[in-house]
Formats: sequence, C-alpha cells, structure tokens
Amino acid sequence: MENTAFIALGSNIGNRYDNITSAIKLLTSHSNIKLVNYSSIYETDPVGYEDQDLFLNMVIEIQTVLSAMELLDFCLKTELDLGRKRKIRWGPRTIDIDILTFNQENIETEKLTVPHPRMAERAFVMVPLIEINPNHRIPGVDKPLNLLLNELPDKEGVRIWKRKNGEDVFEPIEN
Repeated sequence: MENTAFIALGSNIGNRYDNITSAIKLLTSHSNIKLVNYSSIYETDPVGYEDQDLFLNMVIEIQTVLSAMELLDFCLKTELDLGRKRKIRWGPRTIDIDILTFNQENIETEKLTVPHPRMAERAFVMVPLIEINPNHRIPGVDKPLNLLLNELPDKEGVRIWKRKNGEDVFEPIEN
C-alpha cells in the first residue's frame, strides 16, 4: 500500500454514528484500502447552511494502492450506497466523505481538488486531523496545523462526542 490519504467523514441524518461506522466498514472492505489510524468522533455545529441538525465528524488515515481518482470514485460510491442525496450545498446528509490529502500531492481536476480546498478553514476537519497526526502538513500551506486551527473562529463548535482512547472508547470496526 503505497499511497497515504486522510479522509474526513461527517453525518447529520438518521443514526449518525452508524452512518460513519458503516462508511468506514465499506471503505475498508475494498481489498486495496487499509485503515491506518482514526480520530475520536466530534459533534459539530453545521457550517455554511446552518438550518440543520448537528453533525458527527471524524478523520481517518488510510493506505491504498488506488490512485486519487479511483479512491474518489470509491468514496462517492460509498456515499451513494449509504443513501447520500445532494440537494442543498453544505446541507444535511447521511454521509459525507471527503479526501483531505493524498500523499503530499496537489491535484486539481474537474472532479477532485486535493488538498481539500476548504479543509484549513474548518475546525471540524482540523481538530480530528490534529488528533491523529499533529505534524501533518497540508501541501502548499506553510503553517503547521495547530497554527491554522488557532486562527479559526468556530473551534467552540467542535465538541468531543466519543473518544478514541480512554473512557467511552470508540473503535470504528468491531471484531
């Protein structure tokens, strides 16, 4: 598995926890995707379109031999399999799966932009990403993640919901 990707997951329709864990199970059911690390789950205020329910968000790290476009296609298929409907930009969703970074590549196509163009503006992405890899660098961005996070105004809208370690332990794939 030669490529490393960080992927954000979010849900605010139905059983949010089941949606996220189902997404991880579907993603890692692909023979060429291996789960390497995962964050705690955070409950977050909606951003953009605010007239909707609270989200659960997290970030996972995977390794894969898939190309970025193949990974995107599989993420989109997983969203569809879990009932994702695109009606309102930044609106409610059963599941949202976004590729944040893919190796240290800059990719810009009609279908995919990596690093994710708004990731450094979103505390609901930055907080879980820092949890699993505080030294991760966003390609093309000179500042470390913690400085980017400190500049964000909406950090209070990101609250721990289910911890990865410690009390109320979260495991995305149960054996």
